[in-house]
Amino acid sequence: MRTSEEIEASTEKLLKDLKAVVHDGEELLRASAQELGERGQAAREKLTAALEVAKETSRRLQERAKETAQSADRLLREYPYQSIGVAFGMGVLIGVLVNRR
Repeated sequence: MRTSEEIEASTEKLLKDLKAVVHDGEELLRASAQELGERGQAAREKLTAALEVAKETSRRLQERAKETAQSADRLLREYPYQSIGVAFGMGVLIGVLVNRR
């Protein structure tokens, strides 16, 4: 089971990578705009559509990550002692499993 920190880190890395792809794609479109023929124009339109989908996906991922973080924060504030108990129990369970090897 992955921790919320690991999930948050992987989500941030995914968003960073997605933004880099969008940026690189936009740069490619600007650089090749004048050099394209008919086939190139069709490829450019497909790339533009793909970039728009990537931007939308990035926006949705950011919103979902923000909502998840807010939900986790709200739960921790509403149930602080239960959260500590669950974390302690998971730690004991992981410790037992690691020591069994």
